[in-house]
Amino acid sequence: MKHSIKARFAMIFVCLMAFVLVSTWCANTLFLESFYTRDKVRIMENAYAEIDSVIAQANASGKGIVEYYQDSYDPDFNHEGPAQKMFRVMGEKYNLTMVLIDSTTDGALTNGDRQFLKNRVEAYIFGKDMPDTDILKKHDNYIVQKTYDKRSDSYYLESWGYFSDNKTIFLLSIPLASIRDSVALSNRFLAYVGVAALFVGSIFIYLTTKRITSPILQLANLSEKMSALDFEAKYTGREEDEIGVLGNSMNKLSDTLKDAIGQLRTANEELQRDIEEKVKVDEMRKDFIANVSHELKTPIALIQGYAEGLTEGMAEEPESRDYYCEVIMDEANKMNKMVRQLLNLTAIEFGNDALRRERFDLTELIRGIMNSAGILIQQKEAEVKLKDCGPIFVYADEFKIEEVITNYLNNALNHLAGERKIVITAEENGKEALVTVFNTGQNIPEEDLPNLWTKFFKVDKAHTREYGGSGIGLSIVKAIMDSHRKACGVRNVKGGVEFWFTLDCYKETS
Repeated sequence: MKHSIKARFAMIFVCLMAFVLVSTWCANTLFLESFYTRDKVRIMENAYAEIDSVIAQANASGKGIVEYYQDSYDPDFNHEGPAQKMFRVMGEKYNLTMVLIDSTTDGALTNGDRQFLKNRVEAYIFGKDMPDTDILKKHDNYIVQKTYDKRSDSYYLESWGYFSDNKTIFLLSIPLASIRDSVALSNRFLAYVGVAALFVGSIFIYLTTKRITSPILQLANLSEKMSALDFEAKYTGREEDEIGVLGNSMNKLSDTLKDAIGQLRTANEELQRDIEEKVKVDEMRKDFIANVSHELKTPIALIQGYAEGLTEGMAEEPESRDYYCEVIMDEANKMNKMVRQLLNLTAIEFGNDALRRERFDLTELIRGIMNSAGILIQQKEAEVKLKDCGPIFVYADEFKIEEVITNYLNNALNHLAGERKIVITAEENGKEALVTVFNTGQNIPEEDLPNLWTKFFKVDKAHTREYGGSGIGLSIVKAIMDSHRKACGVRNVKGGVEFWFTLDCYKETS
């Protein structure tokens, strides 16, 4: 595993802490000084506004600031006036040093070195011995500047100029290295930076955690689908950590379960088919035995009855005796024919009777079958026509195709009705030949059409001997066409029924 979750989380938090610390250090380095300076400038501006309001009060009473300061103080009651309170608060709270000079009386108020401050403000006013300064703000009556004092080797923030009465000169000075203010200001600034860093860090952690937990949620969804036997869903993540290993393992597990369940389903389906086939074979065996017994019962009963009549002398006249013998021979021939058909059908179905394919004229074969059945056609009083389309050469087993056509013709003769017509058609399209045998008569019920090819099936449910036949002929037709891998079928048409089959046309090879 190239990237473990444990290492990833550790890296995330280490990087986050480093980011916060570096960001704080960079912010302090780059912005704290300017923020600190702006805050001191704000203090200077507020101090100017407060002092200016006190001077306005003094002017309103007709006094200068110095006289107003002195008159407002009552030493007996230790009562501070506005001027005394202002000086004290600015000195204690803001560490502000100031000097106020009444230009009309040349009186001065100060909370520091009186002469030094007075000389310094006069130097500023008259532009003499100006120290190194950096003007930060310039107002109509005063200037806020940053000054370097060579004597103390330190920086000061100074504000000097006139108040709104245009006669009171002032100088306000704050050292930029006040420890108390610096600590409070730095803490406040760090609070701002900390909140911003916390906000950014929270977003970063949220996005990172979401990216880490998304594959876990995907795996949970995958497990739910697997529990519902849906093995098509796969884990698609490309991680190479523990989650990636787990996802690939679940994909392999899904494929293994899919194959195993697929094999079980296949085995179950095969078992089900085997069971169904066995049931079907058992039913077919029962039907076969019942049908054979039913078909043999009548001829055996006839043979037995006529044979007993001969033995008991019931046919002493030659004509009666010949009649009895003909019936016995006819029924024996029917039984013999049915047995041969069953043997032939069994041989075809099990592949024991191999096809002998050859080229022959299908039309000529049909004519020969019609000529051979001439006497039977006359007995049935049928009219049989062949729609001659010329020679059609096919490639098949001629003997078996002759049996197919013969069975179709006999079936048509046995079920003639109405006009008693049979129409045989042979045609080709270059690839296949199509043979149809139509006979007039009643349509076959649609539900019985698929069952006509089943052994011993008869539309006549009672299996009477009215139409002749044993119900094996069409089964032989189906088996022969299946062995040729060609189609056969039956359909109801107007005025009767039409049976058909197809064969491959013979193709000359160069």
